[in-house]
Formats: sequence, C-alpha cells, structure tokens
Amino acid sequence: MSPQQAVERLLRQLAIERGLSKHTVAAYRRDLTGYLAVLEQRHVSDASAITAEDVAAFRAALADRGLAASSVARHLSAVKALHRWLVDERVAVEDVAKDQRPPKLPQRLPKAISVSQMQRLLEAAGGDGSDPAGLRDRALLELLYATGARISELIALDVDDLADDLVRVTGKGAKQRLVPVGSYARAAADAWLVRGRAAFAAKGRGTPALLLGARGGRLSRQAAWEIIQRVAEEAQVAHVSPHTFRHSFATHLLEGGADVRVVQELLGHASVATTQIYTHVTADTLRDMYTTAHPRAR
Repeated sequence: MSPQQAVERLLRQLAIERGLSKHTVAAYRRDLTGYLAVLEQRHVSDASAITAEDVAAFRAALADRGLAASSVARHLSAVKALHRWLVDERVAVEDVAKDQRPPKLPQRLPKAISVSQMQRLLEAAGGDGSDPAGLRDRALLELLYATGARISELIALDVDDLADDLVRVTGKGAKQRLVPVGSYARAAADAWLVRGRAAFAAKGRGTPALLLGARGGRLSRQAAWEIIQRVAEEAQVAHVSPHTFRHSFATHLLEGGADVRVVQELLGHASVATTQIYTHVTADTLRDMYTTAHPRAR
C-alpha cells in the first residue's frame, strides 16, 4: 500500500466510521499532504517502509517553514493518527511516530467581549420586522450568543431542532446535546420563522435548514462570517468572529455564577479541563475590577 493510498483510506474511515465533519477531514487532508510530499522526496513508496527518520524529517521540514507551535502540533497530530491507523490495520508492525512529542503550546486565553459590546452587536443586527434578511441576521447572532454553539453547529440546525425553549445541537463526533434558548433568542428565531424565512425559502428547492442563504439553501459558513463582520463594523466592535460569541457565552455564564461543569455540558466539551480555561478569563476580570476599585490595591 502506498502512503497516498493509506491516507485516503484513513480519511474515509474518519468520515464514515468516526463521523468527523467534512471540515475536520479536509484539515487532516491538508496536513497530511505535506507529509506525503516529504515521503516522496525521500523516495518512500510503501507505507509499511516509513521509518522514524522519515517522520523526523517531516518535523524538521515544518520547523524550516517557521510555523507556529500550534500549526506544528496540528500537523504532527495528523501524522500520528496515520501511523496509529497503519498499526491498527496491520499495514505496519511498529508505530514509528509514537516518540514524536508536539511542541509546548503557549496558553492562549479565549477572547470575549463585554456584555455591553454584545448588546451593541445584537442591536446592530436589525430584525425590526421590515426586512427578512435583518430578521435572519438577528436570529443568527442571538442564537450564537444564547447557545454558545460553534458556527458549524448553528448553520447545521434544522427547523425541527428548535423546540420551545430548547435547541438540539449536533457537535463533534455527531454527539447531540440540548441547550436552553433564552427569551430574546427565541423571539428572534420566531420572528425569522414567521415573517422572514418564507421569502428566502421561495428561492430554493426546499430545505429543512433553520437559517437560509440568499438562494434559499442552507446558510453557508462564509455567508455567516460576512454577516457577523458587517454587523460588527456597524456596531463598532473590533475583532469579532463567530467564535467570539462562543467565548463570550462561556465567559458571561461563569461571571454570572454558573458552575463550570454546567458550562462544559452547554459547550459540548468532552473534558471539563477544556472549559476551565474560561475560569482564567473570569479571574482576570475580577483582578482588574479589584485593582480599579479597591483603595489599597495598588
């Protein structure tokens, strides 16, 4: 089996058996393409003949490109997944990538915006009832902030996923979770469904998608990103991305006294350790408030 064939079989398994999204599978493909190029340069034509030296050569090539530690770690993760698969499938006897350790990543705290900035964003989205696009944009932003869902999870929602004050979100690994929807987001979603969605649906061929694009099909990630950028510019709130809503959702909940394990469930994190990074954000906020307000803090 050639290295190229091994990669294709791995990607197929990731998509079909493990249920990874097409975006995740595409990311694996991009990272492994560079690895295949290095193997070709080293004249490795059989996946079973790959050595630890070949893997080390790929890591050295990554270093020569001057990639950030996070990018190097991501590439190595894909390579290690490939070699674990080669052993599992008995294509190779030994996992030649097992000794490769990813570079230590600097801790990067999630970036959240303030409650007042979020309110400006939501108000700038429109949704006064006169414009179907404004109703959709307001529903998009309200639901992002109300649920903490990833943008890919939100645009994948169907109308039937929204019921009363709950939304059924399908996350990584096709795992589903129920997330409450606050009154503002529910009202924005209802307004879109009642007064806006039909105008968009008439342009398409019929889709169960909750949020629709200009041609009547499911709203795309790119279109959602452009909506958020436009609204952020109108609201004069800098450095806003779809993930800003997720970060702000978690941060504001923790600042409001929510238990970290509850936030973990709402975000769909497999481990509470992933969620705990947000506690550093709230601790920094408390420290700033203390320094500003306490007469003997300085």
